[in-house]
Amino acid sequence: MPSHRSRYRLVGLDGLPHPVLDTPYESLETALAEAGDWCSGQGASCSPGQRGIAVQVSTGSGTWRTIHYPSSCLVQPTVPMA
Repeated sequence: MPSHRSRYRLVGLDGLPHPVLDTPYESLETALAEAGDWCSGQGASCSPGQRGIAVQVSTGSGTWRTIHYPSSCLVQPTVPMA
């Protein structure tokens, strides 16, 4: 029986592939780092619904399972006061 190698992907809260970060990731850590970087950078100006990201892992049967919601992508970034 062939072994299954996990792959990860980032999706929106609707479960569809993320419009910017739609690429396979070899590790959970890499996927989380990309999500965090996007949420604190380009995604910081998006609404919470657009910024929210879920991490999915491929299963041995070829489907995807949601395993994590990076909290940094679910909260509104604070704007420093001048």
